[in-house]
Amino acid sequence: MAILITEKTPVIVQGMSGRIGQFHAADMIKHGTNVVGGVTPGKGGDRVLDRPIFDTVREAVRETGAEASLLFVPPPFAADAMMEAADAGIRTAVCVTDGIPAQDMMRVKRFLRRYPREQKMRLIGPNCAGVISPGKGFMGIMPPSIYMEGRVGVIGRSGTLGYEAASQMKALGIGVSTSVGIGGDPINGSSFRDILELFEADPETDAVMMIGEIGGPQEAEAAAWAAENMTKPVVAYIAGLSAPKGRKMGHAGAIISAFGESAQEKVEILSSHGITVAPNPSSMGVTMAKVLGLREAA
Repeated sequence: MAILITEKTPVIVQGMSGRIGQFHAADMIKHGTNVVGGVTPGKGGDRVLDRPIFDTVREAVRETGAEASLLFVPPPFAADAMMEAADAGIRTAVCVTDGIPAQDMMRVKRFLRRYPREQKMRLIGPNCAGVISPGKGFMGIMPPSIYMEGRVGVIGRSGTLGYEAASQMKALGIGVSTSVGIGGDPINGSSFRDILELFEADPETDAVMMIGEIGGPQEAEAAAWAAENMTKPVVAYIAGLSAPKGRKMGHAGAIISAFGESAQEKVEILSSHGITVAPNPSSMGVTMAKVLGLREAA
């Protein structure tokens, strides 16, 4: 079992007719993702990668039974594309688009609140690497070859550090059940806590790697929830120990503006809630191996 995507999940790609959308859709198909079509307004009736293209998400859902969507839509139109997916009945949407205005994301978040919990679309991103369940399928831009099937869940604001964690664990014989990039923007669709809840409920995930960074309260909120609710071990790494206060570093959300948002403060909060923290990025895999009690970590 995996969270968010399996080999059976019918996926559409919004923006599949574009160069970037077509490139990544081809990689998804190559690695077993059940891509059933694409959506590009004005291109309905075309075929790309031997999949049908539709003018609207609603039409694609009706004709293909799509349950998930990956969005390759430029920033000015991304908010409308996300809301269109929700309105059409998509259950999980992954938006990799960078540079979406915060006010647009506020509109999207308000729009999603109108749906009851059982009908609400789960949004991953924006500005994220996507979601991958190794050996089953993926929605995003990550290189699938670095992931090995296994039983450790990964959640990260940084796509690159998520890749690094997967690569380190693979070298130690530790596989991944699902890796979720939640994105580095200050307003995103799903939080660390949201994804921790899914991993806690997944019988085929034994532990979780959480990769955070400076800025925002998400890591602290997740730590507090994990201390009360998680029965599985959580390992964390927080990027940005040397970041100066008040200066944006990398992601739009990576700026220290309040107590508890610096890397050192987050490390202290996580540790106080029983989460094992890797001291540096090169030790993420080894730290997870130690927590799992693997001989290679000795």
